[in-house]
Amino acid sequence: MPFTRSAFWSIAIYLVATHAHANSPCAEYAAKLPNVKRDLCEAAQLQPAGPRSVNGQALWVRDVKPDNATLRVLVVGAIHGDELSSGAVALHWIQMAAQPPVDAPQVIHWRFVPVLNPDGVLSKPPRRVNAHGVDLNRNFPTPNWERDAKVYWEKRTGKDPRRWPGPKPLSEPESRFLHEQMQSFKPQLIVSIHAPYGVLDFDGPSVPPSRLGRLYLDQVGIFPGSLGNYGGIHKGVPVVTIELPNSTRTPLDAEMRQMWLDLLRWVHEKVAVQNGVAPGMPAPTSHRAP
Repeated sequence: MPFTRSAFWSIAIYLVATHAHANSPCAEYAAKLPNVKRDLCEAAQLQPAGPRSVNGQALWVRDVKPDNATLRVLVVGAIHGDELSSGAVALHWIQMAAQPPVDAPQVIHWRFVPVLNPDGVLSKPPRRVNAHGVDLNRNFPTPNWERDAKVYWEKRTGKDPRRWPGPKPLSEPESRFLHEQMQSFKPQLIVSIHAPYGVLDFDGPSVPPSRLGRLYLDQVGIFPGSLGNYGGIHKGVPVVTIELPNSTRTPLDAEMRQMWLDLLRWVHEKVAVQNGVAPGMPAPTSHRAP
């Protein structure tokens, strides 16, 4: 079959569009995520990680690494695509990590994955699950996943399609990507941002933070295939799960900053000491509103 001029231009237009889309997700993120303007997203300097979602969306990361970093922290947002505020808060926190308080010890290598489930986020309307209909936060390889995940989904959720764990652990490119990040980056702490229950959850070793901003500790248990279960219980990496109060609206800017400062303080006081990292300078000063 001859290669026509129209076919050539169709391919050229497709490649240009694909390249432009791969350069930045910020137009789409600014249109979908609450309290995210395009300049905030562009300032985050997100980089494509390589792997892509089910629908071919790039998965984006940002590393913030001071020269003397000795502690690795992985921050994940929007593992559920309809929890839009979680991705927004992750982007705001990238800015705060890149502009740390002057009195904070700079020992943390931050790695941010602000939107793990881009297909869910960009769906109309946004969807909790990925493009295969899988709840990514039930797709991690916890012990006895094949038995427990199916039983939990059938008996405890009534086969809720929003909570389908998938056909097998790590069946999805998005969960495989995060699993690979855990293996290669080797975080000593994972922070997973969710919504909308307005609490703070924790799994794994170390003493959990009692509060971040206005969110108080309320450990709600573990689920087959969840990141908290896999990372915190099975792998022994502390997992802080932040449940923001609203899935479509971020906390006020001052509250997001207070949560960040509280997280920094806890990391330096608890996690750094546990991992044998000298705290150095005092933890950042907090100015909590009454």
